[in-house]
Amino acid sequence: MFRPLFAFIGTRYTRAKRRNHFVSFISLTSMIGLALGVVVMIVVLSVMNGFDHEMRTRVLGMIPHATLESGQPIADWPALAEQVKQNPQVVAVAPFTQMQGLLTHDGKVQKVLLNGIDPAREREVSIIDNFVQQGRLDQLAPGEWGIMIGDKAAAKLGVAVGDKLTFVAPEVSVTPAGMFPRMKRFTVVGTFHVGAGEIDGYLGLTNIADLSRLHRWKPDQVQGLRLKFDDLFQAPRVAYDIAQQLGDQDFYSRDWTRTHGNLYQAIRMEKAMIGLLLL
Repeated sequence: MFRPLFAFIGTRYTRAKRRNHFVSFISLTSMIGLALGVVVMIVVLSVMNGFDHEMRTRVLGMIPHATLESGQPIADWPALAEQVKQNPQVVAVAPFTQMQGLLTHDGKVQKVLLNGIDPAREREVSIIDNFVQQGRLDQLAPGEWGIMIGDKAAAKLGVAVGDKLTFVAPEVSVTPAGMFPRMKRFTVVGTFHVGAGEIDGYLGLTNIADLSRLHRWKPDQVQGLRLKFDDLFQAPRVAYDIAQQLGDQDFYSRDWTRTHGNLYQAIRMEKAMIGLLLL
């Protein structure tokens, strides 16, 4: 009867002679130890792979791989976007405008980074649609002053879809009666849940034209462009090269390794741990 070599060797050293039970005990404990080692390795690698997948798909799917900004508002951003897309590493481009401030409702206050977006183009650089709980991104129409916030921020402020929020900008308006903070009323049109506290608690989305008006810019002016790359780990080098290729125009780049350095360090630690475990 034909038996493979590995089966012959395995059965030869697993079964001991009647007079030598110690060999059988050593073989059994060795097999159990090897099996436990393999199980632990599989579990740890599965956890690490799950961590890497969640970080890439959730957090890094929401934040920009890189941004291209200028010291002044950018007016002709569609032409700039077409110029940036000529780089083969760039997958998609979308305009954005940001403003930090406070959201208030019924005496409750929550800090927020208000991100002005173009809903149609935002889908090309972000996966926000996958995490929307209530409402739709298309409801962020220009002139409606709608806002979409994370579920943690909504719970802290005690608001739901249809409620009014007051956004307090970090600027003041000078009037004959004195200086007053700039405030604007927004209507909650939706909520989202990404699973990252930094995003669910402190990020707000509104239409880019409304936020440009709040900046006192023209409706077609934006702060910069969000860039999505084929390989996010190439973002620092490619974004810098794009900014340099624009010539004498005053543009600079920021990538995700700078804006979210804690995520970058977490990914580096994960890679180091996987290498150590495999070793």
